[in-house]
Amino acid sequence: MKREQARLLAQALVDRMTLEEKASQLRFDAPAIERLGIPEYNWWNEALHGVARGGTATIFPQAIGLAAMFDDELLEKIAEAASVEARAKYNALSVLGDRDIYHGLTMWSPNVNIFRDPRWGRGHETYGEDPYLTSRLGTAFVRGLQGDGETMRTSGCAKHFAVHSGPEALRHSFNAVASPKDLEETYLPAFRALVCDAGVESVMGAYNRTNGEPCCASNYLMTKLRDDWGFEGHFVSDCWAIRDFHENHKVTPDAAHSAAMALKAGCDLNCGCAYQNILQAYKEGLVTEEDITRCAVRLFTVRYMLGILGDEGSEFDEIGYDVIECDSHLSLSLKAAAESCVLLKNDGLLPLDAETCGTLGVIGPNANSRSALIGNYHGTASRYTTVLEGIQDRTAGRCRILYSAGCALSGDRTEPLAKPHDRIAEAVAVAEHSDKVILVLGLDETLEGEEGDTGNSYYSGDKPDLCLPEPQQILLERILAVGKPTVVILMAGSAIDLSVAQEDASAVLMSWYPGALGGKAVAQLLFGDRSPSGKLPVTFYYNGALAEMPEFTDYSMRGRTYRYYRGTPLYPFGYGLTYAKCAVTDLHADRTQAAVRVRNEGKRDTDEVIELYIRDEGSPDAPPNPVLCGFRRIHLAAGAEAEFSVAIDPRAFTVVNDCGERIPGSGRWILYAGFGAPDRRTEALTGRAPVSAELSDCVRKDENL
Repeated sequence: MKREQARLLAQALVDRMTLEEKASQLRFDAPAIERLGIPEYNWWNEALHGVARGGTATIFPQAIGLAAMFDDELLEKIAEAASVEARAKYNALSVLGDRDIYHGLTMWSPNVNIFRDPRWGRGHETYGEDPYLTSRLGTAFVRGLQGDGETMRTSGCAKHFAVHSGPEALRHSFNAVASPKDLEETYLPAFRALVCDAGVESVMGAYNRTNGEPCCASNYLMTKLRDDWGFEGHFVSDCWAIRDFHENHKVTPDAAHSAAMALKAGCDLNCGCAYQNILQAYKEGLVTEEDITRCAVRLFTVRYMLGILGDEGSEFDEIGYDVIECDSHLSLSLKAAAESCVLLKNDGLLPLDAETCGTLGVIGPNANSRSALIGNYHGTASRYTTVLEGIQDRTAGRCRILYSAGCALSGDRTEPLAKPHDRIAEAVAVAEHSDKVILVLGLDETLEGEEGDTGNSYYSGDKPDLCLPEPQQILLERILAVGKPTVVILMAGSAIDLSVAQEDASAVLMSWYPGALGGKAVAQLLFGDRSPSGKLPVTFYYNGALAEMPEFTDYSMRGRTYRYYRGTPLYPFGYGLTYAKCAVTDLHADRTQAAVRVRNEGKRDTDEVIELYIRDEGSPDAPPNPVLCGFRRIHLAAGAEAEFSVAIDPRAFTVVNDCGERIPGSGRWILYAGFGAPDRRTEALTGRAPVSAELSDCVRKDENL
């Protein structure tokens, strides 16, 4: 039902509650109010890349891999699939009296923070480093979760608001200082897009302070959200973030004052236990019953919008449990995994021919790892296909497969009683007895993730550098020294310095955490059943570049991400190869869209991603490097040529000044169209330069920005 109708029903229901009952409903684990026929409800559920932590569900690639698809249409379908599975679980389990955590319809996804620093452990939960890409993908994801019918299928959540991207170890006490320009240009656009364009139902506050104010009680952020952007949904704290007010940020003396501070600022729902002190805050005169009522009405409004209160029900009540991991959802997962993989190097070795590849050595700690498939915030699959298993299945009966783990993921031995590097010799032997080698390296959620999250080991978090763990560095060097044609596959959620592989391996493939069927997708790419087509949503730096960047705790964008980095990256943002050879042959554009003509000059069908970048030629407020302003995934058969229209972000013709004001640009722009960013490194790696066009007077001075 529509919001206003739901709000009126919520208001009437809340008016029948006692003060104590109202207060009880502002916790994530809201108890039943039996006298009013209100069942208990747990607000905490996750759908970052499929329904998470609630049992069996389709596991799609991790969010950073979904970003690498540069495919907002497919991402919307993936979010819809996750929401349908969430409905199926809710329908089946609530009938059985199970209303536990992770079984509700309020999904605390997506994470639209900007992956500004490659060391951040939670960066793989995001859509990368670019505000426009994050905005487009986050908007598509929310639309997929919520749907566009009379009833919301599930509700989405824009998190973590705002200016939040590490360090993980400091997040409970950290003050992220961001300039007005960086706020408007980098940290807030995705949240604005999800509120204004996607109508996201909820927003989650971050743990940290932003410019001195705790994010879950920030007057600046709340004003931006509700007054400037017109947000009408509910605001939820990150889990136990309000407790940080008095325990870590030291901005309040005790729990009652912390609860009151958040409630008065506009935080409706508490993930944690701080709102157990609301009645004490009321007794001390820190909050009014009107404050409590306002929050309760917002929360019951969304429950009515989801069709889970009242007698009417909804069209989603008939979704059956058989949709869980159904064939169409698994096919989506496989397609997404294939689209997400990024081919970083290929000297001609790929694709392999199973009929002629002879003996294939598959080596590495992630080659047969299920953990490396799933990232964090994941569900449970009924079947997993590792890279080794995918290769074995694809080549069954046609070539010999030898396997060695080679080393532990990060420890110096695989067996506690063995000497250090106890699998290196075996791995070298496998390489020596193979015609070609597939070396699968990387990380998993135990090495990059969220500090102290119950879904991760407590030593997970940020990376100290951009290097592979030492045993993997040794393994890489020893295997490459054997001299066999070698494909290096990196399974990780962030940038790793692969300069050794780039120099000496025959091919390099980035597979991220590709989901439960990721190994099957990787095998399809290796053997040419599909052409790789993913693009990097983050810059891959050399490890030495960290010394040139601001400190991890410095939230200035100076020197960060492809928009402001002045050095030469290992692999640039937007980069990725295919098995074909496509070229942009013509470009025409106006202020709303570009017409891009593309020809596939190769002998293989392929997907590609047209990328548009813009540079303001006259404004001192513009970023120093061209900025992404449009993209479209396309498909071209071998030898085919076609023209494609690509929408241009209207904000591409604006700039942000030091006061944080978005103003018209200079009136002189260069638009670039290609299959990567218009930089020298991309041109060197691809052998192709983008096509460009000059644009002028594209924005009226009085245009609403």
